[in-house]
Amino acid sequence: MLIFDADDTLWENNVIFERVIEEFLDWMVLPGAEGAPERAPEGSPEGSPEGADARLDRGGVRELLDSIEAVNAVTHGYGSTVFLRSLGECLARLRGRAATAEETARIAGWAAAFEADHVELIPGVPETLAELARRHELLLLTKGERAEQERKVAASGLARHFRGVHIVAEKDVTTYEELVGAYGLVPGSTWMIGNSPKSDVLPARAAGLNAVFIPNDNTWVLEHGELDPADEKVLRLAAFGELVKHF
Repeated sequence: MLIFDADDTLWENNVIFERVIEEFLDWMVLPGAEGAPERAPEGSPEGSPEGADARLDRGGVRELLDSIEAVNAVTHGYGSTVFLRSLGECLARLRGRAATAEETARIAGWAAAFEADHVELIPGVPETLAELARRHELLLLTKGERAEQERKVAASGLARHFRGVHIVAEKDVTTYEELVGAYGLVPGSTWMIGNSPKSDVLPARAAGLNAVFIPNDNTWVLEHGELDPADEKVLRLAAFGELVKHF
């Protein structure tokens, strides 16, 4: 059995978030703020958000947003709705006040970036999946907000290749163990294929599955993780199309 991740493995996803983040950083970072010292202004209490937009450079604002996203991912899950919530919280922290109606509307306007009725398939995906589906049973395992993920799966036109499509809140060891049980899989002959060390490789290996790691330059920073270079059960490939040489 071959199990596939979806976002940033079958189609581009995080690059859309990154484009929005760049626009958000352009908005938040005041002219001349690049290189500003990352400390509270004179007379401001340590850790106070007041005046924060004047003291954080572009990198500092991005670090703050990443930290807010990390907390919200645990509490609220994944997807564009949670992402826009994080942008609003980041703005409030930077401004030291609640967002105005105009600011809230501007953030809400970015929702359109995630509502297109098509996805950008990664090169080699359609023909590779078609070939692999002739040789093996395939499953799709993706995490995020259900309606949003269902829309992307439908837009991709790839669902016909998979015996099952599973949308989950989180991809952890328990998720993989439950999938093994549901399909009666043999972990040692099952492979999880994806771009995320955190969600696709490490928990799959902890559940006894093999893994294929296909890096994507646009992988979300919160999906990074350290892989054991000596782990022979992790196959590292440079491109999706290389799968047909191994399976």
